[in-house]
Amino acid sequence: MAAERVKDVGILAMDIYFPPNCVLQEELETHDGVSKGKYTIGLGQDSMAFCTEVEDVISMSLTVVKTLLKNYNIDPKCIGRLEVGSETVIDKSKSIKTWLMQIFEECGNTDIEGVDSSNACYGGTAALFNCVNWAESNSWDGRYGLVVCTDSAVYAEGPARPTGGAAAIAMLIGPNAPISLESKFRGSHMAHVYDFYKPDLASEYPVVDGKLSQTCYLMALDSCYKTFCKRYEKIEGKPFSIVDADSFVFHSPYNKLVQKSFARLYYNDFLRNCSIVDKDSREKLEPYLGLSSEESYQSRDLEKVCQQVAKPLYDTKVQPTTLIPKQLGNMYTASLYAAFASVVHNKHDALVGQRIVMFSYGSGMTSTMFSFKINEGQHPFSLTNIASILDISNKLESRHVVPPKKFVEALKLMEHRYGAKDFVTSQDTRLLVPGTYYLTHVDSMYRRFYAVKGDTAATPGTVVGAVEVFGQSDYRVVAETGVGDGCKVGTVVGAVEVFGQSDYRVVAETGVGDGCKVC
Repeated sequence: MAAERVKDVGILAMDIYFPPNCVLQEELETHDGVSKGKYTIGLGQDSMAFCTEVEDVISMSLTVVKTLLKNYNIDPKCIGRLEVGSETVIDKSKSIKTWLMQIFEECGNTDIEGVDSSNACYGGTAALFNCVNWAESNSWDGRYGLVVCTDSAVYAEGPARPTGGAAAIAMLIGPNAPISLESKFRGSHMAHVYDFYKPDLASEYPVVDGKLSQTCYLMALDSCYKTFCKRYEKIEGKPFSIVDADSFVFHSPYNKLVQKSFARLYYNDFLRNCSIVDKDSREKLEPYLGLSSEESYQSRDLEKVCQQVAKPLYDTKVQPTTLIPKQLGNMYTASLYAAFASVVHNKHDALVGQRIVMFSYGSGMTSTMFSFKINEGQHPFSLTNIASILDISNKLESRHVVPPKKFVEALKLMEHRYGAKDFVTSQDTRLLVPGTYYLTHVDSMYRRFYAVKGDTAATPGTVVGAVEVFGQSDYRVVAETGVGDGCKVGTVVGAVEVFGQSDYRVVAETGVGDGCKVC
């Protein structure tokens, strides 16, 4: 099988995980004392996901890999390459991939190539290309590749903080894929700039030049689009314009930049005299023909006109890709593929036969424009099944909205814990669904330890709930015996601590375990 020339190599399956906690951007505006609409309209964002102390990029990636294998019934022994894209530094030497190997070691599979790729938000795309190239090469041994994009984007107090987010995405790679990569049209732009970087290794927060970062993004977009169009015309024998793709998916730090980006492609087509630009739009854009490239990046008037004339096409070709990024925020390496998951969620089988253009950007800078061709696919690797397993609507609706004050408190705790050792987390997993990995503690040698909710009983001393007295949850319920699957009615499961004394017993009225819900 490996010796044969394979075709349609690409994404066979996808799954996504994001934290159950989110903060509404509208409420964050009020909390931060900024003008109404600054985050919801100015940035175009609705809400933002974030990790609490019990979750991080490792726990999220463990969860999404385990669920993908389970949901698509993939034997872990069938994975031959595992690549991770992330810019969230947990360890300066040990890759996230090595933590994920726990899943495969359990079944005896340690023969898995690949490591982490890192350059801002671009690492996931590098990981994808690596896996696809492997499957198309003589090195391929017939097994699947697996790509994981995992990041937690957090910022110091200030204007950048509402552009955070968190998520992990896993993608199974192989031949005869419903989402095949069209490598022949690829166009990249790489350069040295200081638009966004993380030079302080003692801090999780980046140094950001916001204005330069946006300009670099649009410059890279222009360059990649020009190369993409040239290669398309050379191979297909006809010019490419935005009408030749059914959808455009952009790396999404915030939605407003996505709107500007598609408008920029429209402007590029105008400069290239493409027939897509109608007479009315051409008349509106002609006054800006004399602008230099640098001037065009800074012109607010041009930006506004471009968005106006491009809006009808934006609504059909881009808007269906924006659901998850607008709800979760900037997920760094996962952002582009979360946007792609959005269009799969919205259209699934209707995408068959279509071309989807992707633009990946990582500050510093690295960028590539490439495309997917959508094919029929066979169960379980069909678009309908992928959309069903992604289960986007249910996952979004199940989130817990946290007040901005609690969000800020969570970030302060994470800031204090960053790079720390010898601590135990609260192990509060009430909002996590069974099967979710979570951080339990970091020992004196900085080693991180994780558990899976629902797989093991709560150990004595674990806080498992609270007793409400006059509407206030002031008394903690502490496990005395292991609480987990199969706890029978009438079992003493813990004690209520009052002034530090466990004098009152808690008896189960219903079975305590996976089905136990938070009131």
